[in-house]
Amino acid sequence: MKHCAARLTNVVFFLLILTFLCLAATENINVESIPRRPIVALCNETQLLWEMEVCGEEFKRKMDHVDPQNWCNLTHFISEYHLFSLCTETNAERINCYWPNPLVESYIIRIHKLFFSNCTLEWVILVDPPEDTLTILILIPVFLTLAMIALVVWCSKRSDILA
Repeated sequence: MKHCAARLTNVVFFLLILTFLCLAATENINVESIPRRPIVALCNETQLLWEMEVCGEEFKRKMDHVDPQNWCNLTHFISEYHLFSLCTETNAERINCYWPNPLVESYIIRIHKLFFSNCTLEWVILVDPPEDTLTILILIPVFLTLAMIALVVWCSKRSDILA
């Protein structure tokens, strides 16, 4: 029994020393030096939609000055569209939303449908060139290839004679 009591005393003494060492070690740790994970802000989708509406209204106001017949010609409104795109991007990033994202894309598609729905490209019907042109375009490389082969053969025979 005396042996168990001595052993228990040693274990308690060891635990006290270990606790003291751990406390002393934690006092020397500089908390400011521990790198902290950055706080990631969540995307505020309500504010994002409101900001897209602000950008869209500005774009609509500027597009009112462009003749609707020129809405399909990008050269007439490229600066307005660039500012609209820049507005959506900077506002999305400012409120911690990535760009583009599904909300921004759906808003941009709505703007496209509003202004550019009639701007479909007419398909160009591809036709073969006239037969005379086609024949010339085929025969020129064929004759050039034959001429190069004849030149190589002639030069190789000539070098045998000169050697």
